[in-house]
Amino acid sequence: MKLRVQLWWISIISFSLLVFLFIQGFLFLLLKKSFFISSLLGFLISFWMTYFLIKHITQPIEEVLSKILKIIKSYSRSSIKIKSIREFHTLAREIEKVEIQLKNRFEEISRETDYLNAVLKGMGEGVLVVDESGKIILANDALKRVLSLPSDVSSRRPLEIIRNARLEEAIRETLQKEDNLSFELNLPLPVGKTFEVNIVRIPSTEKSNEEKKGFNGVIAVFHDITRLKELEKIRQDFIANVSHELRTPLSAIRGYAETLLEEGLKNDVAQRFLQIIKKHSDRLEKIVDDLLLLSKMESQEFQWNKDSIFVSDLISGVLEFLGDSFEKKNITVSIPSFPSNLKVYGDRQYLEQVLFNLLDNAIKYGRENGTIKISVVKTDEKEVKISVTDDGIGISQEDISRIFERFYRVDKGRSRELGGTGLGLSIVKHIVQAHGGRVWVESTLGKGSTFHFTLPIIK
Repeated sequence: MKLRVQLWWISIISFSLLVFLFIQGFLFLLLKKSFFISSLLGFLISFWMTYFLIKHITQPIEEVLSKILKIIKSYSRSSIKIKSIREFHTLAREIEKVEIQLKNRFEEISRETDYLNAVLKGMGEGVLVVDESGKIILANDALKRVLSLPSDVSSRRPLEIIRNARLEEAIRETLQKEDNLSFELNLPLPVGKTFEVNIVRIPSTEKSNEEKKGFNGVIAVFHDITRLKELEKIRQDFIANVSHELRTPLSAIRGYAETLLEEGLKNDVAQRFLQIIKKHSDRLEKIVDDLLLLSKMESQEFQWNKDSIFVSDLISGVLEFLGDSFEKKNITVSIPSFPSNLKVYGDRQYLEQVLFNLLDNAIKYGRENGTIKISVVKTDEKEVKISVTDDGIGISQEDISRIFERFYRVDKGRSRELGGTGLGLSIVKHIVQAHGGRVWVESTLGKGSTFHFTLPIIK
């Protein structure tokens, strides 16, 4: 390299000298100018010709130096100024610094890659990484093992190796939209597995023309919930079977108790015992009915009979059914005005069950001569909020988080005394969520409670 540079400078100097001698000889010998004027003009002309020649030759070098300087500035905090070719040695030192920094960066990236590979290999969940064009970048060992995938899946589409249109559609939807997705994936035999799949987008470090961050692809994480589903099915079957088995003897006990009360024993003690038998058989039958209802709604074969329903009709039907209960405790029902043409979409029978359970609780735990308020508010163009407010005993803050659990009671003794099963609010939550709504409670101990639930609107 040094020899080439020396030859390059020798060539330029030789060229300048030849130009100078040629011009000086031409002016001195042919044009008979003085030696001083011939030498001066020869020097000036050769100088400018040499300058433009060097400028032409060094222009590509300057462009390369400009690019190298940008790289140096991006990796080094020190300010670097290269004024001339003489400072090549300064540039060389800075390039050495950049080389060390790049080497350290590559080693850091290599370590992070090793860590990432170790994490992916150690994960029990399957991981699938797909680029922005919808082609697979990598799949970890857990996913290949559980789905019996080939060893090399890169540059192939998920549908080619996992025969499931729902997964392909979810990945494409995540690539096109901003929201991440989570769904349940059922793969038939020979895989025979159920997965909860969470798909998230990979943000890009580069910015698009609109100065918004783009996306390089998506990551799909497969959580194997097959065992959980099996246990859930066993639980549902157990509840359904036990409920059916209990219903027959309970019906018999209740029937014989009612017969003896109406036609049989006249002894006061026997009458009291029979009343107790009937009361508890009624309560057991109510528990069985609620368990059967929950089991029925949780069954995959269950079909909701959804249709458009006027909210006013829904409320009036339940209030009419509970009329005697309101009169018994002298409770006043308050219903602020709302649009009479407001409709919701759902199964009328089960939505009436929701409102019945909430009002029944409000009656049981409300005050005598009290007030129950039913309010209907259109929260937005998509849903309506229905609220039931009582002035009863209220619920403590530590109980609110568990109030919708099965068999959970705030006041167990009073709940049993009033005939509660501990399943009413669980049924409410299940029905509302199945209709795409939400349910929650606001309460102050000793001042009453307000139960809210939302339902989708039909325009």
